[in-house]
Amino acid sequence: MTILPPAIDIKPFLDEDIGAGDITAAIIPAETSAVAKVITREAMILCGKPWFDAVFEHLDSNVNITWYANEGDGLQAGATLCKLNGPARPLLTGERTSLNLLQTLSATATQARLYADAVVGTHCKVLDTRKTLPGLRIAQKYAVACGGCYNHRIGLYDGVLIKENHIMAAGSISKAIQRARELTSLTVEIEVESLSEFIEALAAKPDRIMLDNFSLEDLRVAISQNTGTIELEASGNIDLTNIRAIAETGVDFISIGALTKHIKAIDLSMRILLC
Repeated sequence: MTILPPAIDIKPFLDEDIGAGDITAAIIPAETSAVAKVITREAMILCGKPWFDAVFEHLDSNVNITWYANEGDGLQAGATLCKLNGPARPLLTGERTSLNLLQTLSATATQARLYADAVVGTHCKVLDTRKTLPGLRIAQKYAVACGGCYNHRIGLYDGVLIKENHIMAAGSISKAIQRARELTSLTVEIEVESLSEFIEALAAKPDRIMLDNFSLEDLRVAISQNTGTIELEASGNIDLTNIRAIAETGVDFISIGALTKHIKAIDLSMRILLC
């Protein structure tokens, strides 16, 4: 599953910054026009243009934006992302919100590209998780796709993922899978933490088995025992230092929480050029 840019409700993002009004921008005469540009101070993968555009469309449709790169493009430090021209007040008012969204989503895409590149040449796909920033679930999953990785389930409603606590409450691995099959036709995935649990899960025939914190040796054993009809996903303590070795075992997927939660905002700057 890879999601497309959603219909964006930009108002909540603006409301937390503007509140009752931008007092500082009010010092600028309403008739003043300006030209500005956005630059990056570090290498990045661009992501977030729809959110950036939505900020200024909401504030004043007379703001015109010219982009010099596309979503998913790699840019070097010092590159100009876009230029804006229009009334000065909305440019100033929208600066922080637009950059916050752009720097966060670009950071997510940049992180995803590192992981996507790390498994090039294998058949393994790198997946995100639900460990996203509150309020930015769909946006970050879109950014993951821009960076070259893939989306796991979006939330609790579009796929079954049976974890340790679910197994305990259901009584066993097989009972949990059976009950899930009775309830839904959605993909059923179960997390296991040992080879013995894997064997039990394999017999119950879920759609996918998540191998949590398996060693490379145990991953290979699990793959050798799989008939090939059940997808296998590795997870747990995986980063750029070991992801290649894990992908080369033959797992179908690797899920990485770091794609969306271990990110550092890209250093972007908006500068007024002319007034």
